[in-house]
Amino acid sequence: MTLEYTLLVAATLCAVGFLWQCRQAPSAMRSAIKTASVALLALAAHQAGAPVLLIAALLACAAGDYCLSRDGDRAFMAGIAAFAVGHLAYITLFLGQADSSWARLVEPPRLATLVALICLGLVMARLLAPRAGPLKGPVLCYIPVILGMGVAALTLPGQGALVWLLPAALVFVLSDLILATEIFLLPRDHPGQRVTPYCVWVTYWGAQLGFFAAFA
Repeated sequence: MTLEYTLLVAATLCAVGFLWQCRQAPSAMRSAIKTASVALLALAAHQAGAPVLLIAALLACAAGDYCLSRDGDRAFMAGIAAFAVGHLAYITLFLGQADSSWARLVEPPRLATLVALICLGLVMARLLAPRAGPLKGPVLCYIPVILGMGVAALTLPGQGALVWLLPAALVFVLSDLILATEIFLLPRDHPGQRVTPYCVWVTYWGAQLGFFAAFA
C-alpha cells in the first residue's frame, strides 16, 4: 500500500467518522476529526505530485473546517475567510489549466448552469442580507467567491479525470447553500436542523474528494 493510498484511506475514515460528530457540541476530538478529513487529502495530493494550488486549496479548507468547528462569531468569520482563500486557490487552479476557455460558458448546457448560478447568488443574497446580522458583510462577500469557483469550473472540459470537476464544484456550492440555510434561515427548532449537518458534510467532503480525483 502506497503512502498516497494510505493517506486517502485515512482521510476517508475520518470523513466517515465525522458523521457521528456532526451534531455534537464543539470539542477537541470533533475539531481534530473534521480538520483531518481534508488535511489528509492535502497530504495525499502532495504525495501524488498534484498541483500546488490544489494542495493549498485543501489546506485552506482544512483550516476553515477547524474554525467552523469552534463556537463564536469570530471563529465563524475566520472560517469564511479561510474558505474564501481556498475557493480563490481553486479558481486560480481551474483558470490556469491549458484547456480552460471562457468560450465554454456560452455552450448551451453550460450557459444554463451559469445563469442558474447567477440567479442562485442573487436569491441567496436577498434572503441572507436581512438575516445575517453582524455577519452580513462577510457572508455577502463570500457568495460571489463560491459562485466564482463554480463558474471557473465551467471553463474546463469534462473529459478524463476532469469529468469529476464540475459535479464536485456544483456539489460544493450545494453544500454552502445548505449550510447558509441551516445557520441563517431555519429556526433552531426546525426539524430540518436534524438532517442539515449530515447533508452539509457529505456534499462538502464529497466535493473535496472530487477535486482530488480531478487533479491528483
